[in-house]
Amino acid sequence: MKEELEERAGRIVQTAIELAEEGGFEAVRLRDVASHAGVALGTLYRRFRSKEDLLVAALEQETSELEQRILERPPKGDDELERIVAYFGIVTRALCRRPNLARALLKAAASGEQALAKRIASFHDRMEHLIIFSIRGDGSAEDPSELERRLANSLELVWFAMVMGWTGGLHSQTQVIDQMQCSAELLLYGAQGPPSGGGTS
Repeated sequence: MKEELEERAGRIVQTAIELAEEGGFEAVRLRDVASHAGVALGTLYRRFRSKEDLLVAALEQETSELEQRILERPPKGDDELERIVAYFGIVTRALCRRPNLARALLKAAASGEQALAKRIASFHDRMEHLIIFSIRGDGSAEDPSELERRLANSLELVWFAMVMGWTGGLHSQTQVIDQMQCSAELLLYGAQGPPSGGGTS
Protein backbone atom coordinates (compact mmCIF):
# COMPACT_ATOMS: atom_id res chain seq x y z
CA MET A 1 0.00 0.00 0.00
CA LYS A 2 2.80 2.40 0.91
CA GLU A 3 4.62 1.67 -2.34
CA GLU A 4 1.42 2.32 -4.27
CA LEU A 5 0.95 5.67 -2.53
CA GLU A 6 4.55 6.66 -3.25
CA GLU A 7 4.20 5.64 -6.89
CA ARG A 8 1.04 7.70 -7.18
CA ALA A 9 2.69 10.73 -5.55
CA GLY A 10 5.66 10.38 -7.89
CA ARG A 11 3.34 10.28 -10.88
CA ILE A 12 1.58 13.43 -9.68
CA VAL A 13 4.89 15.28 -9.24
CA GLN A 14 6.15 14.18 -12.66
CA THR A 15 2.91 15.36 -14.25
CA ALA A 16 3.30 18.75 -12.56
CA ILE A 17 6.85 19.01 -13.95
CA GLU A 18 5.62 18.23 -17.46
CA LEU A 19 2.80 20.78 -17.28
CA ALA A 20 5.17 23.42 -15.88
CA GLU A 21 7.64 22.75 -18.70
CA GLU A 22 4.88 23.40 -21.20
CA GLY A 23 3.23 26.45 -19.70
CA GLY A 24 4.95 27.56 -16.51
CA PHE A 25 3.40 28.25 -13.10
CA GLU A 26 -0.09 29.08 -14.41
CA ALA A 27 -0.28 25.78 -16.33
CA VAL A 28 -0.03 23.74 -13.12
CA ARG A 29 -3.73 23.60 -12.20
CA LEU A 30 -4.39 20.90 -9.65
CA ARG A 31 -7.47 19.65 -11.48
CA ASP A 32 -5.42 19.28 -14.68
CA VAL A 33 -2.57 17.60 -12.80
CA ALA A 34 -4.97 15.06 -11.31
CA SER A 35 -6.54 14.38 -14.69
CA HIS A 36 -3.24 13.95 -16.51
CA ALA A 37 -1.82 11.79 -13.71
CA GLY A 38 -4.89 9.57 -13.67
CA VAL A 39 -5.83 10.17 -10.04
CA ALA A 40 -8.87 11.64 -8.33
CA LEU A 41 -8.63 15.30 -7.34
CA GLY A 42 -9.34 14.31 -3.73
CA THR A 43 -6.39 11.92 -3.84
CA LEU A 44 -4.12 14.73 -4.99
CA TYR A 45 -5.36 17.06 -2.24
CA ARG A 46 -4.69 14.43 0.41
CA ARG A 47 -1.04 14.50 -0.59
CA PHE A 48 -0.52 18.12 -1.74
CA ARG A 49 -2.29 21.04 -0.10
CA SER A 50 -1.67 23.58 -2.85
CA LYS A 51 -0.01 24.24 -6.18
CA GLU A 52 2.99 25.62 -4.31
CA ASP A 53 3.20 22.47 -2.18
CA LEU A 54 3.23 20.36 -5.33
CA LEU A 55 5.83 22.49 -7.08
CA VAL A 56 8.09 22.44 -4.02
CA ALA A 57 7.91 18.63 -4.22
CA ALA A 58 8.97 18.97 -7.85
CA LEU A 59 11.83 21.24 -6.76
CA GLU A 60 12.94 18.60 -4.25
CA GLN A 61 12.96 15.96 -6.97
CA GLU A 62 14.93 18.17 -9.35
CA THR A 63 17.40 18.98 -6.54
CA SER A 64 17.93 15.28 -5.83
CA GLU A 65 18.76 14.67 -9.48
CA LEU A 66 21.17 17.61 -9.46
CA GLU A 67 22.85 16.33 -6.29
CA GLN A 68 23.38 12.94 -7.89
CA ARG A 69 24.93 14.53 -10.95
CA ILE A 70 27.27 16.75 -8.91
CA LEU A 71 28.37 13.92 -6.63
CA GLU A 72 29.07 11.63 -9.57
CA ARG A 73 30.83 14.31 -11.65
CA PRO A 74 32.23 16.99 -9.29
CA PRO A 75 32.96 20.46 -10.69
CA LYS A 76 36.53 20.64 -11.96
CA GLY A 77 39.13 23.28 -11.24
CA ASP A 78 42.65 23.79 -9.94
CA ASP A 79 41.53 25.99 -7.03
CA GLU A 80 38.50 27.03 -5.00
CA LEU A 81 37.52 29.82 -7.37
CA GLU A 82 37.59 27.67 -10.48
CA ARG A 83 35.54 24.94 -8.79
CA ILE A 84 32.97 27.42 -7.47
CA VAL A 85 32.52 29.00 -10.90
CA ALA A 86 32.26 25.53 -12.47
CA TYR A 87 29.61 24.55 -9.92
CA PHE A 88 27.46 27.61 -10.51
CA GLY A 89 27.86 27.15 -14.25
CA ILE A 90 26.47 23.62 -13.93
CA VAL A 91 23.51 24.50 -11.70
CA THR A 92 22.60 27.68 -13.60
CA ARG A 93 22.62 25.96 -16.99
CA ALA A 94 20.65 23.03 -15.56
CA LEU A 95 18.03 25.45 -14.26
CA CYS A 96 17.82 27.71 -17.31
CA ARG A 97 17.60 24.97 -19.92
CA ARG A 98 13.91 24.56 -19.01
CA PRO A 99 12.87 28.17 -18.37
CA ASN A 100 9.13 27.60 -17.89
CA LEU A 101 9.76 24.92 -15.29
CA ALA A 102 12.48 26.97 -13.60
CA ARG A 103 10.24 30.01 -13.25
CA ALA A 104 7.45 27.87 -11.82
CA LEU A 105 9.72 26.19 -9.27
CA LEU A 106 11.33 29.46 -8.18
CA LYS A 107 7.96 31.18 -7.86
CA ALA A 108 6.78 28.38 -5.59
CA ALA A 109 10.00 28.55 -3.58
CA ALA A 110 9.55 32.28 -3.08
CA SER A 111 5.83 32.07 -2.29
CA GLY A 112 6.30 32.70 1.42
CA GLU A 113 3.90 29.95 2.49
CA GLN A 114 4.67 29.24 6.15
CA ALA A 115 3.75 25.58 5.75
CA LEU A 116 6.57 25.20 3.21
CA ALA A 117 9.24 27.12 5.12
CA LYS A 118 11.11 24.07 6.46
CA ARG A 119 11.23 22.43 3.03
CA ILE A 120 12.49 25.61 1.38
CA ALA A 121 15.14 25.92 4.11
CA SER A 122 16.14 22.32 3.40
CA PHE A 123 16.55 23.16 -0.31
CA HIS A 124 18.91 26.01 0.57
CA ASP A 125 20.83 23.72 2.95
CA ARG A 126 21.27 21.12 0.22
CA MET A 127 22.57 23.73 -2.18
CA GLU A 128 25.03 24.99 0.42
CA HIS A 129 26.21 21.40 1.01
CA LEU A 130 26.95 21.07 -2.72
CA ILE A 131 28.85 24.36 -2.71
CA ILE A 132 31.06 23.14 0.15
CA PHE A 133 31.57 19.86 -1.72
CA SER A 134 32.70 21.87 -4.76
CA ILE A 135 34.94 24.22 -2.79
CA ARG A 136 36.87 21.38 -1.20
CA GLY A 137 37.41 19.40 -4.36
CA ASP A 138 38.31 16.29 -2.38
CA GLY A 139 35.02 14.40 -2.61
CA SER A 140 33.78 15.39 0.85
CA ALA A 141 31.51 17.94 2.48
CA GLU A 142 31.23 16.55 6.01
CA ASP A 143 31.76 18.61 9.18
CA PRO A 144 32.14 21.97 7.41
CA SER A 145 33.91 24.73 9.29
CA GLU A 146 32.10 27.92 10.24
CA LEU A 147 34.01 29.76 7.52
CA GLU A 148 32.93 27.21 4.91
CA ARG A 149 29.32 27.50 6.05
CA ARG A 150 29.37 31.28 5.83
CA LEU A 151 31.01 31.25 2.42
CA ALA A 152 28.54 28.71 1.04
CA ASN A 153 25.57 30.52 2.56
CA SER A 154 26.65 33.88 1.11
CA LEU A 155 27.23 32.43 -2.35
CA GLU A 156 23.93 30.54 -2.32
CA LEU A 157 22.00 33.67 -1.35
CA VAL A 158 23.60 35.68 -4.15
CA TRP A 159 22.84 32.92 -6.65
CA PHE A 160 19.22 32.62 -5.54
CA ALA A 161 18.75 36.37 -5.83
CA MET A 162 20.32 36.36 -9.29
CA VAL A 163 18.17 33.53 -10.62
CA MET A 164 15.08 35.21 -9.20
CA GLY A 165 16.15 38.26 -11.22
CA TRP A 166 16.62 35.98 -14.24
CA THR A 167 12.99 34.83 -13.93
CA GLY A 168 11.89 38.44 -14.40
CA GLY A 169 14.25 39.16 -17.29
CA LEU A 170 16.65 41.28 -15.24
CA HIS A 171 19.67 39.05 -15.86
CA SER A 172 20.76 36.63 -18.56
CA GLN A 173 22.13 33.19 -17.80
CA THR A 174 25.63 34.47 -18.59
CA GLN A 175 25.21 37.41 -16.23
CA VAL A 176 24.18 35.06 -13.41
CA ILE A 177 27.35 33.01 -13.83
CA ASP A 178 29.55 36.11 -14.20
CA GLN A 179 28.11 37.56 -11.00
CA MET A 180 28.86 34.35 -9.15
CA GLN A 181 32.48 34.57 -10.24
CA CYS A 182 32.69 38.19 -9.04
CA SER A 183 31.06 37.31 -5.71
CA ALA A 184 33.31 34.30 -5.19
CA GLU A 185 36.42 36.40 -5.90
CA LEU A 186 35.35 39.02 -3.36
CA LEU A 187 34.53 36.46 -0.68
CA LEU A 188 37.68 34.41 -1.22
CA TYR A 189 40.25 37.13 -1.84
CA GLY A 190 38.74 40.48 -0.88
CA ALA A 191 38.92 43.68 -2.89
CA GLN A 192 42.48 42.97 -4.05
CA GLY A 193 41.25 40.07 -6.17
CA PRO A 194 42.84 36.68 -6.83
CA PRO A 195 46.60 36.46 -6.31
CA SER A 196 48.62 36.52 -9.50
CA GLY A 197 49.29 33.06 -10.82
CA GLY A 198 46.12 31.41 -9.51
CA GLY A 199 44.15 30.61 -6.41
CA THR A 200 44.98 29.39 -2.94
CA SER A 201 44.87 25.60 -3.21
